[in-house]
Amino acid sequence: MSEPRPATTHPVGLLSGRNVLVIGAGTRPSDDPKAPVGNGRAVAVLAAREGASVACADVSPSAAAATAALVADEEARGLPLVGDATDPAQSSAMVAEAVRELGALDALVVNVGIGLGAGLADTSPQQWERVLSLNLSAPFLAAKYALPAIADKGSIVFVGSVAGLRAATGSPAYDSSKAGLFGLTRHVAKEGGPRGIRANLVVPGLIDTPMGREASARRASRSTSFNRIPLGRQGTAWEVAAAVTFLLSDRASYITGQSLVVDGGLNAV
Repeated sequence: MSEPRPATTHPVGLLSGRNVLVIGAGTRPSDDPKAPVGNGRAVAVLAAREGASVACADVSPSAAAATAALVADEEARGLPLVGDATDPAQSSAMVAEAVRELGALDALVVNVGIGLGAGLADTSPQQWERVLSLNLSAPFLAAKYALPAIADKGSIVFVGSVAGLRAATGSPAYDSSKAGLFGLTRHVAKEGGPRGIRANLVVPGLIDTPMGREASARRASRSTSFNRIPLGRQGTAWEVAAAVTFLLSDRASYITGQSLVVDGGLNAV
């Protein structure tokens, strides 16, 4: 199986010996043979490259299995897990299975998200609930069940969006749910602090992923935003994964309750 790889990588064992659960580790299917890798899959692969064993959880069995196979290609253990992150019983079961199969859990990454609705008038209550369920309730459930299971001095990283910083999309549910992740991150950091467990939020901007390309196809204004990025391009999932890996590692040992924006400067100017 082939997948895009970052142009340059220099693994140094940042996560050597760690056991990491990535919820949302698959990549959205695409008919494009040159489709880029998604954030969750890139995180799982890069964590493996840095020495971690990775439980790759996704609602899609084929997506979870594909990511676990890529982890194995990095000569690391890849464990495919299947579950609906919005369901409390299934969320708890994914954490329990990761602990049981890997022997321990040192870190959690939650990378889930969907955008529905267009403006207040055209967003139904059902769409609002669906988006909040996946984008905010699922990370809450994952943290609720994983925090007691994670070893002392472990790490939790949520993957959000610059839509949480401003009204960046046409979906009030998406923007609101991503804003909520900032508060959730701070609270998890507070509760995890006494055990040395850190919680942080990575905030991607315009990233070239299958989901990003679909968003651009639906919303022309997203593509015109590329011209306003100071670095002059979209980011890649590998660049998001590099930020996540850093926050999982001991190099970020005194960083918790923070947000790391990965947007090429889009929100700085």
